[in-house]
Amino acid sequence: MARRYVIVGNSAGGVGAAEGIRQVDREGQITIVSDEPYPAYSRPMISKYLAGEADLAHMLYRPADFYAKQGIELLTGTAASALDLQAHTLTLADGRRLAWDQLLLATGGTPFVPRTEGLDREGVFTFTTLDDAKRLAAKLSAARRAVVIGGGLIGISVAEALAKKNLAVSVVELKDRILNMVLDEPASVIAEEAVRRAGVEVLCNTTVASVVGRPQNGGAVVSVFLDNGREVPCDLLVVAIGVVPRTDLAKAAGLKVNRGIVVDEHMATDAPGVYACGDCVEAYDFAADVVRPTPVWPNAYLGGRTAGRNMAGDAAVYPGGTACSSLNYFGLSLVSAGVLLPPANDGFQVLSRVEPERGLYRKLVLRGEQLAGLIYVGDINRAGIAFGLMREGAAVAGFAEELLADGFGLISLPRELRQSRLEGKFNGVHP
Repeated sequence: MARRYVIVGNSAGGVGAAEGIRQVDREGQITIVSDEPYPAYSRPMISKYLAGEADLAHMLYRPADFYAKQGIELLTGTAASALDLQAHTLTLADGRRLAWDQLLLATGGTPFVPRTEGLDREGVFTFTTLDDAKRLAAKLSAARRAVVIGGGLIGISVAEALAKKNLAVSVVELKDRILNMVLDEPASVIAEEAVRRAGVEVLCNTTVASVVGRPQNGGAVVSVFLDNGREVPCDLLVVAIGVVPRTDLAKAAGLKVNRGIVVDEHMATDAPGVYACGDCVEAYDFAADVVRPTPVWPNAYLGGRTAGRNMAGDAAVYPGGTACSSLNYFGLSLVSAGVLLPPANDGFQVLSRVEPERGLYRKLVLRGEQLAGLIYVGDINRAGIAFGLMREGAAVAGFAEELLADGFGLISLPRELRQSRLEGKFNGVHP
């Protein structure tokens, strides 16, 4: 009898799991459940959709015929509401009940929304899904000013899209610099200069204390008050602070959950036949050598692929992911990965190169002989090589300085490392 696979979530992790299953089992029944009404699309591209630079066809993560060719049943527009580990059933919000032999939870993350007075007003948005982008896009023609809460990856991406639509944009960041989770201070300074040059106001060391609406405006947002007392007018307010692991389904079913769903090296939970991957889990970070959530697209896919193979009876081990960001906003290209701010006197060495006049900054963090972290700002052409060396655990101390040079390339690597790439080993930023 064909094995029944059910996957909850239709983003990178879910797709990776389906492809991992099909790598091993061509006959099993795969059902993917998604609360969104779309085939899998690239979530990092929703800012391009908002800016009018991409439509759904250009955002598809796999070709339109992917599900049919892989023999996958796709159930869209309905959420999973209950999981019964004993009966091996998944209940959907519309009442349907799916039986499974192997189950994957790739439920992603939920936008973090603070308990701020007035955030329930009309004109307040989050920005993690295509529907979020569509709702926001529908309001742009009547808007002139926008405030974005959060100066991280999501906040900066939506700020650029809004600026491209000719809105006056203010970014409000609680910490002392933008992109503080993915860049160090010198890189943040370069990034902030690029954002300001585009006409976006950056307000750090403050946060939104309350959201103001006017009765004559139907209660819709018209301004925000910051905790320093300043009032900032706006027609739109976007909450882009970040996401937290979406673990409600797992918790209700009795699975082990800490910050995220707990999985082992095979992406298996503590329940037989149940796996998890992506933003909803905490898994091994090879660069920091800890177990923690690392909510980035490549890790979700790699974890899903590993889970899928194991669900189908193979023996696959998750090699670990790490924090990894690659972006191009406001005309500035950035790549960062791994340990960015190493603790002092703990066996780390930091190498860097700064050329402010070129908007160029490169930083490598070494732990012993190996790379543990990197930041490339401006010219990022060699970042993929550095990331590949970091993932492989290659000994780079002998030529680490050369990794910072403009002319560094594959030909510059020691022969044995160069040969490993010619034989097809991974050497890119995005798995």
